[in-house]
Amino acid sequence: MKLFKTGTLALAGIFSFGLAGQQSAVSAAEKTEKETKPNFIVIFADDLGYGDLGIFGNPVIKTPNLDKMAVEGQKWTSFYVAAPVCTPSRAGLLTGRLPIRSGMCSDKRRVLFPDSNGGLPQSEITIAKALKENGYKTAAVGKWHLGHKSPHLPTDHGFDSYFGIPYSNDMDKVEKTDHFTLAENERYQAYNVPLLRDKEVIERPADQRTITKRYTEEAVARIKSMKQEPFFIYLAHSLPHIPLFRSEEFKDVSVSGIYGDVIEEIDWSVGQILKTLKEEGLDENTLVIFTSDNGPWHTFKTHGGTAGLLRGAKGGTFEGGMREPTVFRWPGTLKPGVVMDMATTMDLLPTFCKLSGTQLPDDRTYDGYDISPLILGNGKSKRDVVYYYRGEQVYAVRKGAYKAHFITQNEYGSQTAHPITDPPLEITNAPTVHETPLLYNLNIDPAEKYNIAEQHPEIIAEIKNVLQEHLAGIEPVENQLEK
Repeated sequence: MKLFKTGTLALAGIFSFGLAGQQSAVSAAEKTEKETKPNFIVIFADDLGYGDLGIFGNPVIKTPNLDKMAVEGQKWTSFYVAAPVCTPSRAGLLTGRLPIRSGMCSDKRRVLFPDSNGGLPQSEITIAKALKENGYKTAAVGKWHLGHKSPHLPTDHGFDSYFGIPYSNDMDKVEKTDHFTLAENERYQAYNVPLLRDKEVIERPADQRTITKRYTEEAVARIKSMKQEPFFIYLAHSLPHIPLFRSEEFKDVSVSGIYGDVIEEIDWSVGQILKTLKEEGLDENTLVIFTSDNGPWHTFKTHGGTAGLLRGAKGGTFEGGMREPTVFRWPGTLKPGVVMDMATTMDLLPTFCKLSGTQLPDDRTYDGYDISPLILGNGKSKRDVVYYYRGEQVYAVRKGAYKAHFITQNEYGSQTAHPITDPPLEITNAPTVHETPLLYNLNIDPAEKYNIAEQHPEIIAEIKNVLQEHLAGIEPVENQLEK
């Protein structure tokens, strides 16, 4: 069930590049005939910016594995998350639904904390729950942040196993030293965060200096142990969320300092996953997706990453807060190239179900679309609209190439990126409601510098109608973040 019918978005372009571009896609039917159900691996970074990867234009951080993954697969340039902060973003990915529908967003508490009692409701259907019903093995590795108490843990939501830190790595802080200083000396004892195996705390405080390495080892072990059956692995790195940590082997390997070291270790991790798939003979039957939960944390300056060309950052609804660097890879099935159509993490649930022949209950509203035609290179995207929620409010809406900002507000304690606009625009720490929404053509002006509202009142009127129809379909639910 959908809240509204969207128009078909014209395919912005899939451009082949490199030798991988010579590969041809096979139809979903041919795939089913010659192979088993596909495996799915989602690698989710934390606070990684749009401009933090080499393939997305970073000139100083080396990401050879992700760059190669993009050349062999697809680089998605307009891929969004459900929210600009951790908890609601993760809820949207796993459920295919905007977090407002599950009570997983709040204007008062932006994310879950160690003193929170709420979490993802049992009534929600996660990717893991859905696939498990169709014979899949499932594993969650890394940051969860959807509730650290039962019945909200990964193993309560369809995952056969869990290994990771249940919330952000800067929580349970026991030292008064500021985060920035702690990121320089890597005192993991300053944060009393727990490391869980399923529901049991096995280490506290977690030694975060080796956390990326251990997450990788766990994911590799799960690939090997589950390979006899179709599987879904959700690998959610705790980094580069502040405080920053890296293994001994990655200290000072990057010219970009500790932040670069952290990103280059995550890139190494991706390489280990892809290497294991090849060694185990699973490469051509596994769809691997890499993206991030929200934009860079500009509060921490050089320790917080970059959104590159895009304006904005974590916590805000300019592009840099919710548009993420994204790569898909599926050798022999996926059509290599650059995908410029809009898509979101909420599209993964219906897409995985379509590709695996899994049926989803039709008793609820899903905000995701099946994007398998884009992956396979034989169709177009149905997505024509993206909603930019900040807490429980819609601050902006994108329809096609145009994005209207109804409310603007500064990100977490920082000046928004690229503040020079035409006409000049002041963004404050308090919400500013615009009587005439700001309007940008993101195809021509992805940096959101040039407000064209005066020239296109008809487009603003159209987007207002889309927003009103959307809001009319939102039903109140119990807020989980305020419990």
